[in-house]
Amino acid sequence: MSDARSVLHVELEGAARVAGLPVVFGGEVVDGRLRLSGFVGTRTTSLHNLDVLPGAGLGGRVLMQGRPIAVSDYGSARTITHDYDRPVLAEGLASIIAVPVRAGGRCRAVLYGAVRRPVTFGDRVRDALMESGKRLARELSERDELTARLDSLSPGATREELRSVHSELRAIAGALPDPEARRRLYAAAQRLVDLGEGKPVQCPRVRLSARETDVLAQVALGFTNGEVAQRLSLSRETVKAYLGSVMRKLDAHTRHEAVVKARRLMLLP
Repeated sequence: MSDARSVLHVELEGAARVAGLPVVFGGEVVDGRLRLSGFVGTRTTSLHNLDVLPGAGLGGRVLMQGRPIAVSDYGSARTITHDYDRPVLAEGLASIIAVPVRAGGRCRAVLYGAVRRPVTFGDRVRDALMESGKRLARELSERDELTARLDSLSPGATREELRSVHSELRAIAGALPDPEARRRLYAAAQRLVDLGEGKPVQCPRVRLSARETDVLAQVALGFTNGEVAQRLSLSRETVKAYLGSVMRKLDAHTRHEAVVKARRLMLLP
């Protein structure tokens, strides 16, 4: 499962739980069309990997108008086209609500909630889907920023460029709610460390935690404790505690010495 699908599934599960919906699904907009890729509570595969075109069906209308839209009886609804009746009705869905996920000034995904009988959706359902959509939008925006940073790296990227991207990767990873997406971003950050020249000094007793490395990676770029706290959404006291632990583990007396020793051990790029 890709990072995007993993994050999408987490948000779908959360929306289903908060809204009390039996079926929740959605997908990202790719090349101008919506591709359904995440499902909770479905009984068939009729909707899996379905491409929804702008203006077509409920999701296509949401893509065009950029606002939540609901139908209480999908099969007889006159406010949408019926291009996707076969897969929708094969799943037995009657009432459906769809909300757009906007990031970077455009619709990037659509989340759906559905029930297998005619109902009128209340504010609770709409708000739950919209809150999930906001969180997903933040994830997509962060992924876009990360992709842009990685794309900016030339084959002969300087050490400072690698170090800057490494710190950004760790800052983003530490804020992700999904453990699998977080693990994969940390692994990508480690690949930048592995690009370093030379071999690490053998010191098997030194092991920094993920959060300790996050803090040290920011310190290595020259950020103050207050700036590190803001970048990692931590308190200054927590940052100070992590940094103190790092310095004890590395037997370093200053921040600079801690960074130098961490790089020598290839704990940082």
